[in-house]
Amino acid sequence: MPIDPAAALAAPPRVTDIAWEQKDVLLYHLGVGAGAHRPATDPDELRYTYEKDLQVLPSFVTVAGGGLARAGVFTLPGLDVNLARVLHGGQHIELHRPVPVSGRGTLTSSLAALYDKGKAAVLVLRSEAADADGPLWTCDTEVFARGEGGFGGERGVSSRVATPERAPDWEQEIPVRHDQALLYRLSGDWNPLHADPDFAELGGFDRPILHGLCTYGTTLKAVVDTVLGGDTSRVRGYRARFAGVFFPGETLRVRIWDEGGRLVVTAGSVERADAPVLADTVVTHE
Repeated sequence: MPIDPAAALAAPPRVTDIAWEQKDVLLYHLGVGAGAHRPATDPDELRYTYEKDLQVLPSFVTVAGGGLARAGVFTLPGLDVNLARVLHGGQHIELHRPVPVSGRGTLTSSLAALYDKGKAAVLVLRSEAADADGPLWTCDTEVFARGEGGFGGERGVSSRVATPERAPDWEQEIPVRHDQALLYRLSGDWNPLHADPDFAELGGFDRPILHGLCTYGTTLKAVVDTVLGGDTSRVRGYRARFAGVFFPGETLRVRIWDEGGRLVVTAGSVERADAPVLADTVVTHE
């Protein structure tokens, strides 16, 4: 059996060294659209694009030091899965303190949970980063492995988030550049699905699609700039489910509801009648 639940869940965590520099942060911010939607010299944008007073958008942790590929979780015992049949289902980050502009530390990665959905298995891959001063962040990546279910495991609990039945408290439309995927991929995700039209066609798309984690970062930046006064250090947690594809050159509509202590968010494509891109999305903050 490709997945051995007992072996996978009992496997010792993988510990790897990670490091990042301010150049990596600047490149990531440009990759999620910083500097493109207001004048590039706007002080509110320069906080993301210029080393003076630079801050770090918390979603950067998904690529810091090499991201999930660096963690090596798919090489754990008991996880012999076909990567061609794997889908990125959701992402959840928790910040223990603001992310430094440059840093060095360790990434401890393990399989936190494994659920049986019948025709698919759901893997929750957890990576915990720490430096000399203590814990930095916890990053949970939810992965659907098609054709790997049916092993008799638990189905898991629902993480659906109800959208409030009222108009959003904030709404923002974000034009996304036609070359956004080409820029974002320089932060480490080299999948040709996001660059090569021929490869995208093999995947059933008429053109390359944007990385889900790029939309994830773009949406968080919209929330920080719209609701949190542009202060990235106020973010404590951020989770989302990848609900659909988004194409470079489209306009992302981000809607935000204040639910008292947390922000409920949706993101969709304006050009495709608000076709959902991110759902079950929550930002917690101070």
